This record gives sequence, structure tokens and C-alpha cells, in this order.
Amino acid sequence: MGEPLVELVGVEHRYRAGRAEVPALGPLDLRVDPGEFLVVVGPSGSGKSTLLRLVGGFERPTAGEARVLGGTPVAGRDVGTVFQQPRLFPWQTVGGNIATALRWAGVPRADRPRRTRELLDQVGLADLAPRRTWEVSGGQQQRVAIARALAARPRLLLMDEPFAALDALTRERLQEDVRSLTDGERGVVFVTHGVDEAVFLADRVVVLSDRPGRVVLDLPVPLPRSGVPADELRGSAEFAALRGEVAGAVRAIAA
Repeated sequence: MGEPLVELVGVEHRYRAGRAEVPALGPLDLRVDPGEFLVVVGPSGSGKSTLLRLVGGFERPTAGEARVLGGTPVAGRDVGTVFQQPRLFPWQTVGGNIATALRWAGVPRADRPRRTRELLDQVGLADLAPRRTWEVSGGQQQRVAIARALAARPRLLLMDEPFAALDALTRERLQEDVRSLTDGERGVVFVTHGVDEAVFLADRVVVLSDRPGRVVLDLPVPLPRSGVPADELRGSAEFAALRGEVAGAVRAIAA
């Protein structure tokens, strides 16, 4: 199977609230392999975003061991992150946001225009490079954020409910785009509240319990990732069965 992109062993995380410690996550063990699209689902407060911050190197676990790309998690160019809000630079154009990410990634100046065009084409925004970010829609802004996260060709992409603020139609369109982001090397860890979104995107779904978040379901999703129209996939009996299993686990937490 080779070296995992992410390996969490006995990981726990607690927040301090005054003199007390609030358990947020764990203990849990989790592994993400190259090429895997893992979706994490759970109720509010289950530690989904905390898990993503630990993997991204933005926080350290209170207990246990977190290994990302073979070492201690450190925010850097090998790990790309897409947040709930696009967090673009409003004073720059769409293309300028990508070019800045390429500069931070160490891409030579002469190569940046070509790479900018390639990245915007990858997310379907090739014609919008000269537009200011506030001149494009929310869905298009999120596409720019995804392109920016891919600028450094990260081996691991972390996505924290990136479509939560979008309308249903835009969300479905972006789901179809994001579903193809994994390859033989890059992995994705995606956090969501949506059961349908989880089953559609993932090749593996993990459901976390209420606080402190622990793994209550770790489910492979053996749906085809290409060659089947999205509407047909969402309407299939296989999709419905997987959705039912994930939804059942989520309902059991709330019971």
C-alpha cells in the first residue's frame, strides 16, 4: 500500500476554556492513502474542522501522534487548503490571485502566466483571469480558491465545507468538478455536514460521533468515479444504499 499521506494514531485534542479543558476530538486512529478521497461527516461540534486543522499543521494534538507526508504536520506547499470562504485577495484579479500563489510556491516568473492559464482552465474559469474577484459569483470565487490551492501541486488537499454557502445547483456543479481532483498520488480530505455530498464525492466516508469526535463508521464507497453521468449516479440504487448507511450512522448520533 505504501506510505500513507496521513496517519493519526491515538490522536486526541482538547481546548482550554478558562481553567477547564474541553475534549474536542478522539481518541481516534485514521489513515489516508495516496489517491484517496476521504470525506469526514459529523454533527456540529464533532471535531471535523479540528481534525482538518491537525492534519494541516495549524494545531498540534493534545495526545497521540499525527504524521502527514511522513513527518510532523507543518502548513506548507505540499498541503493545499480550501476553507468555507474563498479568502481571496480583493485588490487582485482572478489571475493575480493564482499568480501570487504560484510565486509563493516558487514557480519561476516566466512560467507563471502559463500555469495560471492551466489552473484556471482546470476549474473552468479560463476567460475570467482579468476580472476582479468581487466581479465574479460566489461559486466562481470558490473555484478560484480551489485553483489557488492546487498551484503548488500539493500531495494532499484539505477542504473544509467549501460549498456550504453556495446554492444547491452551484454546489452540485462544483461537486462534480472536485470529484476528479484525486489521482494516483494526490489525496483529498473533505469535511461536510451533507450526507449526499459525502457519498457522491468520497471513495471512503468516515462519520464522527458527537463531541469528542470518534470514528463511528468507516465506509468504503465503491461507486464509479468516471464514465457515469452525475445524475445517473445520484439516482442509482447503490448510491441510495450507501447514503442510507451513512445517514443511519448520523441519525444514531443524534438519538
